[in-house]
Amino acid sequence: MNVSEIAKNANTAALVLAHLSTDLKNQALGLMADALEQNCDAILSANKKDLEFAESEGIAKALIARLALNEEKVRGMAKGIRSVVSLEDPVGKVKSVMEMDQDMVVEQVTCPIGVIGAIFESRPDAVPQISSLCLKSGNAVILKGGREAQNSNKVIVNLLVEALSKVPGVPKSAVQMIETRAEVADMLEEDKYIHLIVPRGSNAFVKYIQENTRIPVLGHSEGVCHGYIDKFADLDKAIRICLDSKLQYPAACNAMETLLVHEDSAAKVLPDLVAKFREKQVELVGCIKTCKVVPEVSPACEADWNLEYNDLKLAIKIVEDLAEAVKFINKHGSGHTDVIITDDRQQAEQFLNEVSSASVMWNASTRFADGFRYGLGAEIGISTNRTHARGPVGLEGLVIYKYKLYGNGQIVADYSGKNAREFTHTPRHQRDAGPDGQ
Repeated sequence: MNVSEIAKNANTAALVLAHLSTDLKNQALGLMADALEQNCDAILSANKKDLEFAESEGIAKALIARLALNEEKVRGMAKGIRSVVSLEDPVGKVKSVMEMDQDMVVEQVTCPIGVIGAIFESRPDAVPQISSLCLKSGNAVILKGGREAQNSNKVIVNLLVEALSKVPGVPKSAVQMIETRAEVADMLEEDKYIHLIVPRGSNAFVKYIQENTRIPVLGHSEGVCHGYIDKFADLDKAIRICLDSKLQYPAACNAMETLLVHEDSAAKVLPDLVAKFREKQVELVGCIKTCKVVPEVSPACEADWNLEYNDLKLAIKIVEDLAEAVKFINKHGSGHTDVIITDDRQQAEQFLNEVSSASVMWNASTRFADGFRYGLGAEIGISTNRTHARGPVGLEGLVIYKYKLYGNGQIVADYSGKNAREFTHTPRHQRDAGPDGQ
């Protein structure tokens, strides 16, 4: 089956999913979670083949870390799907009701986007995350993972499709997968049947997607995340947060890549913090002031302030004040996630208001920027766009809305001309939706 046929089938499935009941969707999701748990050995066997391939191809360690699965991660996949089951169905929610005139009401109602094309690298656990979110939000999905994860992805997709096909009324083509780069190029041409592309990968990869399709693209190209230790910071708290932000999972897009330190705090916190980073084999580069405070740190070059390392490397810069920190982040950051560590609420609020990122935090690890941790169930990806969805994109980011107008024979001619009838434009309570209150 070629990509055009896959896209067309996905669109047909999306039209069914758009009005599928919550119970049926949840039933399918439950079976999908069960299938992963019951076939853990098959998933891990396929993953072992992928890891061997990745290592033989010299694929970067950061990508291999994202690729690797174990029993705990497989259980986590199933848990993620079940968390989506527990979430409220985002489809069919009445956002607003306006009485245009007597016996004429317009409602704004949430509805699925349609067909989602999800393109991602390395992470097989993205497959159940994306699939479950799309199904619950009434969208069909076409998945394309990296070649390094092709065995894992194929097994997982087959298990998910087999599970959802056991529920009458749920179309099998709700979840499909393509495998080659040529098919990606074909998919980017399918603007008639695919309604949103969600790429997850490198900066160059996302830019390629954006520049080669007419389909709207939702995603982020890089995760250049910052931590800022303010002069009013609790230093023990600062060390704890910074270590977690960098070390808990260095390959993650929400790992801290640049640390900013107020000049009044630098001599107090950097020697201890640098020592702890060095114990964990973190390569450290810094500005001239940083190198003077902690000579073990190597000099940074200008390019370091714009890099997403996805590895055990960190850039450190000493700043004069909060204003310089905010200006630096807004210039060099990617709009992903940034944190201030301070005990001064006013400083914190200023940071949260002025830093132009999808997630801004006060006294917490950047690693919390995640759909599951935010209570979204899971995430299809993290968006740094300024469109309808930003930050971790869960169910709410996978619905759009339509307008439903309920009339009783009205025509526009009655509201035009010299003796035109006036609109009332009276907001109404949602429970009074519809012309007759139904």
